Amino acid sequence: MGKIRKPRSGSLAVRPRKRASKQNARIASWPNSEETKLLGFAGFKAGMTHMTMIDDTPGSPTKGHEISVPVTVVETPPLFVFGLRAYSRGASGLKTFSDVYAKDINIAEMLNLKKSNYEEALKKIEENVDRVCDVRVLAVTAPYKTGFGRKKPDVVEIAVGGKNAKEKLEFCKGILGKEVRVSDVFAEGERVDVVSVTKGKGWQGAVKRFGVHLQRRKATGRRRHVGTLGPWHPARVMYTTPMAGQMGYHKRTEHNKRILKIAKGEEVNPKGGFLNYGVVKNECVLVKGSVGGPCKRLVKFRKAMRITEKPAKPEIKYISKESKQGA
Repeated sequence: MGKIRKPRSGSLAVRPRKRASKQNARIASWPNSEETKLLGFAGFKAGMTHMTMIDDTPGSPTKGHEISVPVTVVETPPLFVFGLRAYSRGASGLKTFSDVYAKDINIAEMLNLKKSNYEEALKKIEENVDRVCDVRVLAVTAPYKTGFGRKKPDVVEIAVGGKNAKEKLEFCKGILGKEVRVSDVFAEGERVDVVSVTKGKGWQGAVKRFGVHLQRRKATGRRRHVGTLGPWHPARVMYTTPMAGQMGYHKRTEHNKRILKIAKGEEVNPKGGFLNYGVVKNECVLVKGSVGGPCKRLVKFRKAMRITEKPAKPEIKYISKESKQGA
């Protein structure tokens, strides 16, 4: 009888599987872009629906045909740009050089930030622009403009494209103290990376957490446990051994998700609103496929880092607005 072989249980690419430190997931790296515009945005996951579109995937057997695809609706109220942050090159990477906050706003006090003098802080950056290697914007979300009742905004840092720091600084000064919409940043058909904290599932055993096989009924009197904790030597339990622990509530990045449509709320709202969310009141992004996290979770979008194809606007025939409330 031949040996029963199977791939190992559980990916090692996402260790350690521990709880995220915060729901406002940090974006650690940004793509290089010479186009002077924001490289990211943020919104709130509302729910899922489906749409019918003409398949335009190169090489697809259904190219040119109508296909039905699942989409995730992410509500994206305008972001308010309340500051900019300049970085200089330090010994161990980027180091904050100076922050500039917009004049005549109380965002800094509301977020317990140390408010600086606008003219002095800006002058410091402009006089030392040769020492500055990057400039990014500081913005706040507007959950109070949505329908799910949250009030406290989230602070997000978004990188800016440009040929040099001086060009980025001029762009940031132009949008400082203003609102930015998702349609100013992304286009329909564009590829993006989605960063979010997944749905938490608590402490789970090895069968659910890693997909190991159930033991046979008469093996040891237990079925949902790992048959072996590893070899005799090395004389320790290795980190690769599937064991019980935290499952879900992890920070995850999905690459090359496609924005199929940037729509208004009335174009996608189902009868009765989205489950556990309500009615979408602002602009929203329809992303092909699923997005990590439950409804109301903060979702961040970033210009795709692994693909640079030009966005091709898809031909959409129908968006489902059927009730999600069940029978």
